Amino acid sequence: MKRLLPLLLPILTVLPGCSVSSAINAFVPSSGYRVVPDITYGEGQRRTLDVYVPDGADGGTPMLVFFYGGSWDSGEKEAYRFAGQAFASRGYVTAIPDYRIYPEVRFPDFLKDASAAVAWAVTHGGEYGAAPGPVFLAGHSAGAHIAAMLTLDRQWLGEAGLSPCGAIRATVGLAGPYDFLPLKSEVLKEIFGPEATRPRSQPINFVTGTAPPMLLVTGDSDTTVRPRNTDNLAAKIRERGGEVEVIHYDGIGHTPLVGALAAPLRRLAPVLDDTDAFLRGRRQREPCR
Repeated sequence: MKRLLPLLLPILTVLPGCSVSSAINAFVPSSGYRVVPDITYGEGQRRTLDVYVPDGADGGTPMLVFFYGGSWDSGEKEAYRFAGQAFASRGYVTAIPDYRIYPEVRFPDFLKDASAAVAWAVTHGGEYGAAPGPVFLAGHSAGAHIAAMLTLDRQWLGEAGLSPCGAIRATVGLAGPYDFLPLKSEVLKEIFGPEATRPRSQPINFVTGTAPPMLLVTGDSDTTVRPRNTDNLAAKIRERGGEVEVIHYDGIGHTPLVGALAAPLRRLAPVLDDTDAFLRGRRQREPCR
């Protein structure tokens, strides 16, 4: 496995996202878990999810929902088998949902899909050996934005009949855009709508200090989503009296940060170890109120 790292590392910076995932997935272990694919959590082709069930899941196993990135206009759950395997290897029943993306939908419809996926996990996780009650959220890039919005803005889970404190035990954001106005990209302007309403899309604008605890992770070499997003959100949470931890990895860029979850690439940065340590410390804690 160590000899694969020099071969795979260039792939992370040369190939587009889905090609990167396909290359990494070819080396992901296939034992220790089973995959239950294409479970419907809502109407429509992109409202399905895959569940990674670790061997030995017994009804007390924690559940985690992972949202992939892709600039809110690309991505597919099958490409993130490496993430499902990673979390399953640490004992999490892991759901990876697809959600509708641009140009089919615009903000906030992907948040509505994500909320429906979390509601499914809370309601049906036990059928796959997960413990009852709140679940963990994690996401990378646009997926970290989605996870943060569900954690901080009560509206979205509220529309699914839940609340952040009732549905989420803790959240991990990897290289998330949390404070990214003004928009420069014409595509992002289309996705997030009129300028007057864009502040509604920013997680930093919904910090109250009463949300579930968060771990915010970034790479200091990330030029796609600048580390200031992580630092600004963390500062706001601390200012409001909330619970947050921050990790910066030296020399790690945007794609390698999530790539480091994959078994062949874990020497890049201890993303999986640090995420697991954070979540384990909150498995038995009472949810926020």
